[in-house]
Amino acid sequence: MDMALRFTTSYLVDSTSLFRYYKGLGDRAMAQLTGNQIFTTLDPEMNSVAIIVKHLSGNMQSRWSNLLTSDGEKPGRNRDAEFENPPATHKAVVKMWEDGWETVFDTLSSLTEEDMTKTITIRSEPHSVMQAINRQLGHYSYHCGQIVFLAKHVAGANWKTLSIPRGCSADFNARVSKGEASQR
Repeated sequence: MDMALRFTTSYLVDSTSLFRYYKGLGDRAMAQLTGNQIFTTLDPEMNSVAIIVKHLSGNMQSRWSNLLTSDGEKPGRNRDAEFENPPATHKAVVKMWEDGWETVFDTLSSLTEEDMTKTITIRSEPHSVMQAINRQLGHYSYHCGQIVFLAKHVAGANWKTLSIPRGCSADFNARVSKGEASQR
């Protein structure tokens, strides 16, 4: 196997792992929201977690459906509507989130190392599949960070950290060096 194929395969495995990591952050943040907190905004110009999920799901369906054969900006997508009228319930928001991610992971699992250099389009702009994956990793990590920020703010004192708690870095580093803790 030549070096390029190993790197391509490693890239696909690694990028899928990163998508799962960011999805997990969103999962764990949203799980800490109760009642209508998923619909809370900090000011009139901000989006709620529910609206961010609606936007992400719309993007995921558009970008990843028929990735190799159609433009990533599907004709039926109404991006502006993604920022209005979120699903009515917490359960419906989570279902929309799961449906979007299912499309991402189903498509990623269907890709091969040969697909990484194929040319696709997003808004009529050419991208290699690898570039398109990078574009979406950046986009999704940005919005997952927003979800975590909003959830942490809304949960307040009930928030349980998604990373190393304050003041615990030395202990964590010691456990990692002994192989007792995951670095991610």
